[in-house]
Amino acid sequence: MLDTHSCNHYVSSAATYPPHKHIHTYLSQCPDNLEYVVAGTQSLDGIVMAEDNWNPQDLITKSHEAKECSYSPYSKFRVGAALLTADGAVFTGCNVENACTALGICAERTAISKAVSEGHKDFKAIAVASDMVESYISPCGGCRQFMREFGLEWDVYLSKPDGTFMKMTVEELLPESFGPNDMERKKAVPLKNSN
Repeated sequence: MLDTHSCNHYVSSAATYPPHKHIHTYLSQCPDNLEYVVAGTQSLDGIVMAEDNWNPQDLITKSHEAKECSYSPYSKFRVGAALLTADGAVFTGCNVENACTALGICAERTAISKAVSEGHKDFKAIAVASDMVESYISPCGGCRQFMREFGLEWDVYLSKPDGTFMKMTVEELLPESFGPNDMERKKAVPLKNSN
């Protein structure tokens, strides 16, 4: 039988349409979560918050829960993220380090990749969590660029373990950025080889 933390993580970790074929196994192993899972519009694999009345604090809480799954044996720097899609699904992610340092992946990119792999490309907000108590966690440059791929006008909640947060937009985190629209801009004609 799964423990409560595993059940909560299972619920929030993915959103699949139609509902997951193993949902009966989940419900039998996590009966305490049934009321929470059924309480709104949702796929039974992933929490779906009502589009107009979602609470940033709920997203921040999910990011801190995701942090618990961090695989960070080298840096000991745990990070979690919770991503809210435009249609209300929530995808979580954590940082996953690797002995070959360049192959590690950040929590934000994990959550976004999970969402995109399930067909979601429009996002409302992402919350990021760490264990830092004196300052808010902030996405690295690579994650800012990764978020920017999916728009500028969505919210980023930078949090502390006590639940306090600072809200910014992707555009505020990465001003004057390079993005998909730049690929369509007029470019100089390459010089021909004179040989």
